[in-house]
Amino acid sequence: MTATDPALTALSQGWCALSLLHGQIEAHIERALQGEHGLSVREYSLLDVLSRQHDGEGGHLQMKQVADAVVLSQSATTRLVTRLEDRGLLSRYLCPTDRRGIYTDVSEAGAALLAEARPTNDAALREALDEAARNPELAPLVRAVETLRVPA
Repeated sequence: MTATDPALTALSQGWCALSLLHGQIEAHIERALQGEHGLSVREYSLLDVLSRQHDGEGGHLQMKQVADAVVLSQSATTRLVTRLEDRGLLSRYLCPTDRRGIYTDVSEAGAALLAEARPTNDAALREALDEAARNPELAPLVRAVETLRVPA
């Protein structure tokens, strides 16, 4: 394959469309979450991921797992956790079975804020997808997002 290969060009165009869709959705949700709740998309995502932890086997996530889930580096995730902890939305404590491990839990205030922000996030996502669906280049991607089912 060469750089001018039509298959490569089509693949590149598809990637650009996906990147554009992601950027538009994220920007729309960011404005809504910031305006209504003082949360960034990353902060919301982190609270959401951590709120899904449980006390059963494998229920608490290590920082690397959290970083992977919110698509950030470990250092960026640690800084984000620290910011949210400083705001009283998270708490950290040592893993009882491995003193090197640190767990992070959503505080009551964090859970309340997340519960308030979830409908805003969902509505902003719906609005962004509806807007993107009007663009013929993005409409197939919107349909793919709408039909995608992630295994539980």
